[in-house]
Amino acid sequence: MSEQIYRIATEKWVEDVVIGLNLCPFAKREWVKNRVRIHVSLDTDTESLLTTLQLELSLLEANSDIETTLLVHPEVLQDFYDYNDFLSLADDLLEQMDLDGIYQVASFHPDYQFGGAAPDDAENYTNRSPFPMLHLIREDSLEKAIENYPNVAAIPENNIALMNKMGSAQMQALLAACFVVPDALKTNP
Repeated sequence: MSEQIYRIATEKWVEDVVIGLNLCPFAKREWVKNRVRIHVSLDTDTESLLTTLQLELSLLEANSDIETTLLVHPEVLQDFYDYNDFLSLADDLLEQMDLDGIYQVASFHPDYQFGGAAPDDAENYTNRSPFPMLHLIREDSLEKAIENYPNVAAIPENNIALMNKMGSAQMQALLAACFVVPDALKTNP
C-alpha cells in the first residue's frame, strides 16, 4: 500500500470511529481545526521507528500549531505483544529527551487487547486502529480539556459499554470500511 492509502484509512478511522462514535470527546475540536498531524512512517524496524518517534516529538516541541500527532507505522510492530513491548522504549525516549510529563504516548493497534480481556472482546475496539500507531499527546492540553469536561472518569466506561452494545462484528465492519480505497487511488497509487 502507498503512504497516501495508509493516511486515508487513518483519516477515515479518526472521522468514523474516534470522532463518529465519540470515543475521544476532545478529538473533534482539534480535527476540525486541522491541528492533528498524521505522519505515516514506512520504517521496517524498531530502531528506525524510534528515530522517527524522536523526530516527531521534536517537531511537536518546535511547532505549537500541531496539537497532537498520530504516528502510523504499518510496516513494523504488527505483532501486538512486540508493539506493547515497544511502548516502554517510547517512554524511555520521552525521559531521555526530558519530555516526560510534557507528552505522553497513547497506544492503538489492530490487535489491541486489554489485560484480562479475551482477544475477541468488543471492549478492545476502543483502542483498535487500522494500523499500529502511536498517539503523541501534549499533557498540558489534555489536562485543560479534562478540567472543562464533566465526568471525565466515565469516558472509558461509556466507551466500553458502547463497544459491548455494538459488538465485535459491527466494530470489525467499521474498521474494515476504513480500507475502502477511492477509485482514483486504485488506478494511481
